[in-house]
Amino acid sequence: MNSDRISLLKQFIKEEPANPFNKYALAMEYYDSEPKDSLEILLSLLKDHPDYLPTYFKAAHLLWEEERWDEAETTFRKGAQLAAEQDDQKALLELRAAYQNFQFDKD
Repeated sequence: MNSDRISLLKQFIKEEPANPFNKYALAMEYYDSEPKDSLEILLSLLKDHPDYLPTYFKAAHLLWEEERWDEAETTFRKGAQLAAEQDDQKALLELRAAYQNFQFDKD
Protein backbone atom coordinates (compact mmCIF):
# COMPACT_ATOMS: atom_id res chain seq x y z
CA MET A 1 0.00 0.00 0.00
CA ASN A 2 1.47 3.29 -1.12
CA SER A 3 0.33 6.21 1.03
CA ASP A 4 1.38 8.81 -1.55
CA ARG A 5 -0.63 7.08 -4.24
CA ILE A 6 -3.61 6.74 -1.87
CA SER A 7 -3.52 10.47 -1.13
CA LEU A 8 -3.33 11.26 -4.82
CA LEU A 9 -6.23 8.94 -5.64
CA LYS A 10 -8.37 10.46 -2.90
CA GLN A 11 -7.65 13.88 -4.39
CA PHE A 12 -8.64 12.60 -7.85
CA ILE A 13 -11.89 11.25 -6.39
CA LYS A 14 -12.69 14.68 -4.92
CA GLU A 15 -11.93 16.34 -8.25
CA GLU A 16 -13.80 13.78 -10.38
CA PRO A 17 -16.38 12.03 -8.18
CA ALA A 18 -18.20 10.57 -11.20
CA ASN A 19 -15.10 8.80 -12.55
CA PRO A 20 -15.25 5.16 -11.41
CA PHE A 21 -11.62 4.45 -12.32
CA ASN A 22 -10.27 6.55 -9.45
CA LYS A 23 -12.35 4.70 -6.88
CA TYR A 24 -11.40 1.37 -8.45
CA ALA A 25 -7.71 2.29 -8.32
CA LEU A 26 -8.08 3.22 -4.64
CA ALA A 27 -9.77 -0.10 -3.93
CA MET A 28 -6.84 -1.87 -5.61
CA GLU A 29 -4.39 0.00 -3.38
CA TYR A 30 -6.21 -1.42 -0.35
CA TYR A 31 -6.89 -4.86 -1.87
CA ASP A 32 -4.08 -6.88 -0.24
CA SER A 33 -3.39 -4.97 2.96
CA GLU A 34 -6.89 -3.69 3.82
CA PRO A 35 -9.38 -6.01 2.10
CA LYS A 36 -12.37 -4.79 4.09
CA ASP A 37 -11.72 -1.20 3.00
CA SER A 38 -11.22 -2.39 -0.56
CA LEU A 39 -14.48 -4.33 -0.50
CA GLU A 40 -16.38 -1.34 0.87
CA ILE A 41 -15.18 0.78 -2.05
CA LEU A 42 -15.89 -1.96 -4.58
CA LEU A 43 -19.43 -2.49 -3.27
CA SER A 44 -20.11 1.25 -3.53
CA LEU A 45 -18.83 1.11 -7.12
CA LEU A 46 -21.20 -1.75 -7.92
CA LYS A 47 -24.05 0.35 -6.57
CA ASP A 48 -23.07 3.69 -8.12
CA HIS A 49 -21.43 2.47 -11.36
CA PRO A 50 -22.95 -0.92 -12.19
CA ASP A 51 -21.58 -0.77 -15.76
CA TYR A 52 -17.95 -0.53 -14.62
CA LEU A 53 -16.93 -4.09 -15.43
CA PRO A 54 -13.54 -4.41 -13.66
CA THR A 55 -15.26 -4.07 -10.29
CA TYR A 56 -17.09 -7.39 -10.48
CA PHE A 57 -14.09 -9.73 -10.55
CA LYS A 58 -12.33 -8.16 -7.55
CA ALA A 59 -15.51 -7.62 -5.52
CA ALA A 60 -16.61 -11.21 -6.08
CA HIS A 61 -13.22 -12.50 -4.93
CA LEU A 62 -13.27 -10.47 -1.72
CA LEU A 63 -16.84 -11.59 -1.01
CA TRP A 64 -15.71 -15.18 -1.63
CA GLU A 65 -12.78 -14.75 0.79
CA GLU A 66 -15.21 -13.51 3.43
CA GLU A 67 -17.42 -16.54 2.72
CA ARG A 68 -20.30 -14.31 1.73
CA TRP A 69 -21.34 -17.02 -0.70
CA ASP A 70 -24.63 -15.65 -2.02
CA GLU A 71 -23.24 -12.17 -2.62
CA ALA A 72 -20.13 -13.58 -4.30
CA GLU A 73 -22.22 -15.79 -6.57
CA THR A 74 -24.50 -12.92 -7.53
CA THR A 75 -21.53 -10.70 -8.24
CA PHE A 76 -19.83 -13.30 -10.44
CA ARG A 77 -23.06 -13.85 -12.37
CA LYS A 78 -23.81 -10.16 -12.84
CA GLY A 79 -20.23 -9.54 -13.93
CA ALA A 80 -20.39 -12.33 -16.51
CA GLN A 81 -23.70 -11.01 -17.80
CA LEU A 82 -22.28 -7.49 -18.10
CA ALA A 83 -19.13 -8.78 -19.84
CA ALA A 84 -21.32 -10.58 -22.38
CA GLU A 85 -23.42 -7.44 -22.91
CA GLN A 86 -20.27 -5.37 -23.38
CA ASP A 87 -18.80 -8.07 -25.65
CA ASP A 88 -15.67 -8.26 -23.49
CA GLN A 89 -14.61 -11.85 -24.13
CA LYS A 90 -11.49 -11.70 -21.96
CA ALA A 91 -13.41 -10.49 -18.92
CA LEU A 92 -16.17 -13.01 -19.62
CA LEU A 93 -13.71 -15.91 -19.70
CA GLU A 94 -11.97 -14.71 -16.54
CA LEU A 95 -15.25 -14.31 -14.66
CA ARG A 96 -16.53 -17.70 -15.81
CA ALA A 97 -13.29 -19.45 -14.81
CA ALA A 98 -13.26 -17.75 -11.41
CA TYR A 99 -16.93 -18.59 -10.91
CA GLN A 100 -16.21 -22.24 -11.66
CA ASN A 101 -13.44 -22.26 -9.05
CA PHE A 102 -15.77 -20.52 -6.63
CA GLN A 103 -18.40 -23.22 -7.11
CA PHE A 104 -15.86 -25.97 -6.33
CA ASP A 105 -14.70 -24.13 -3.22
CA LYS A 106 -18.24 -23.40 -2.06
CA ASP A 107 -19.30 -27.05 -2.19
